[in-house]
This record gives sequence, C-alpha cells and structure tokens, in this order.
Amino acid sequence: MNIKKRLKKRIISKSRNCRSGQVMILSIILLGGILISATAIAGLLVIYQIRQANDTVNSTKAFFAADAALEWKTYEYIKATTTILIFETPGLTFNATTSTDDGGYFVISSQGFSGQAVRALESLFY
Repeated sequence: MNIKKRLKKRIISKSRNCRSGQVMILSIILLGGILISATAIAGLLVIYQIRQANDTVNSTKAFFAADAALEWKTYEYIKATTTILIFETPGLTFNATTSTDDGGYFVISSQGFSGQAVRALESLFY
C-alpha cells in the first residue's frame, strides 16, 4: 500500500509541474501578441504623421500659388494691362478670376492647387 501512495503523490506532483509549464507558454504568447499589436499601432501612427507633414507642405505651396495669382491679377488691374504668369513647378497650379459685384467692388479671386491641397484668397477694390 505504501508504494501505491508514493506513486500517486509522484503522479500528482508531475501533473502540477506540467501545468505550470503551460501557463508559462500561454503568458509568453500573450506578451508576444501585445508587443506585436503595440508595434503595429506605432507604425500606423508614424505613417499618419508623415502624411500630415506632406499635406502641410502641399498646403503651403497652394497658399503661395494663390497669393502669386492674386498679386498677378492685382498688378494687371492697377496697370490696366494683360500679362502671362507661368509657374515652372510641377504639380503646382493656380486659377485667378476677376469680377465686379453689386456694390461696385472689383473682386479678384484666386485659388492655388498643390497635390490634394487647395487654398483660396480674395481681394476687393472699390
């Protein structure tokens, strides 16, 4: 009988050791998954920051294109002449229009385009 009790105790202690190994494997897998998730989220945030920085550059280019077009049309209005404005920067364009509104104001509207950014300016002369 004594041998059966010893054998039973040995089997119970071995099964507990196996369980603790399973817990360790599960905890390592869980920690690995958390690290992979954190790395993926950090990479996504970096991509968004790079896009935002690029959009800022395009926004500034579009603003200065609209400003150049506004100044160009203002020059034409003050000098009563017609000139041609040419941009030599690829991907950078503008649109400028002139009109007269009901209050007697001469209106110059300009838009600058760079990438997907669009910026508009307007000037009124009485």
